[in-house]
Amino acid sequence: MMKSLFVIVAIGSIALVGCKKKGCTDPLANNYNSEAEKDDGNCTFDSSPAYTVPGTYLFTDASGNSTVSYSGQTERLDQLDEMVTLMKTGNSTVLDAQVLKDMFANVNGDGNGNFSFTSTKQLKNKCFSIDQPLFETFMDNLATASIDNATTAAEGQAGTLTSGTSTYLFDANGVEQVQVIEKGLMGAVFLNQALNTYFGAGKMDVDNTLAVDAVGGKYYTEMEHHWDEAFGYFGVSTDFPTAVPNRFWGKYCNNQDATINSNADMMDQFIIGRAALSADVLADRNTAIAAIRTEWEDISAYQAMTYLDDAVGYFGADDAKFLHVLSEAFAFAWDLRYAPVETRRMDATEHTALMAMFNANFWTMTVADINAIKSAIDTKY
Repeated sequence: MMKSLFVIVAIGSIALVGCKKKGCTDPLANNYNSEAEKDDGNCTFDSSPAYTVPGTYLFTDASGNSTVSYSGQTERLDQLDEMVTLMKTGNSTVLDAQVLKDMFANVNGDGNGNFSFTSTKQLKNKCFSIDQPLFETFMDNLATASIDNATTAAEGQAGTLTSGTSTYLFDANGVEQVQVIEKGLMGAVFLNQALNTYFGAGKMDVDNTLAVDAVGGKYYTEMEHHWDEAFGYFGVSTDFPTAVPNRFWGKYCNNQDATINSNADMMDQFIIGRAALSADVLADRNTAIAAIRTEWEDISAYQAMTYLDDAVGYFGADDAKFLHVLSEAFAFAWDLRYAPVETRRMDATEHTALMAMFNANFWTMTVADINAIKSAIDTKY
């Protein structure tokens, strides 16, 4: 079945793109404020196929059938969610590392009986390949630490610390492994898959004319589906930020919105890129990919900085909170490892040097150490 010319009618439609200013990075910029601005002598125009940019992530074919599908990504987010819920019980229950690994690999389609739902998807085979064993080591470390959950954590001693109503489990080096696993997999699976795999040539240089299986209800093209799968890993609703999730990248995107306008930057570009793709305006699609890659990396960097600032504030005053936020900062700094080479601000050598600035023993970290890490991130971002 041939794909019809993309047309969408939606309440809140935000732009109709026609001729395009060369050098523009956003189709919305084609709405000029005056004739003088339009004819400023510095622009030439090309004629791109017109396409409508809707106000939410809702796309249909000419017959009104939805062309959006990313259920597999949602299932993986749900799997990590249930893993995190279980891992957090380690502050009062001894955990079994094999159970976590079974969930990671989704053994028997239900995490070997540990998920509340069945799925053919898994986190492990989508994890950045060379880091799969590393995350399983973190699971071993978490399970080992949970053996001492009734002990007060101290330098060289795994155990728990409480601040207010929150109790955290730390290993002998003061690392809260549950944070390293959760936030680390947000990068190694969700960010990496979206920005490197689904936005990569292997997934973007595919058919964009035929519905995959209209008879079977798959009204999207291959390219459209791959774009939607990248959006699925972002983990937000189709009307984000009207509705804000309480987990993973959507949550942290919203956390950084006041600083870097990340909500609009991410959502607008996901919608613009999808609209452009469906209209075969691939130059605009590519611009949107670059913008999303840059902004997603920024979210991780800025969230790391937020937690490093928090760590400075808790230093010497609240060991539980200090080690908790330092573990989160470590994980978000680690996630910069997965930023695409085409757009990343910190190359592999620089990132290795950054992570080496975190002492293996978090109990020995000083304010000066933390400020040095902040300076290294700030230099690049």
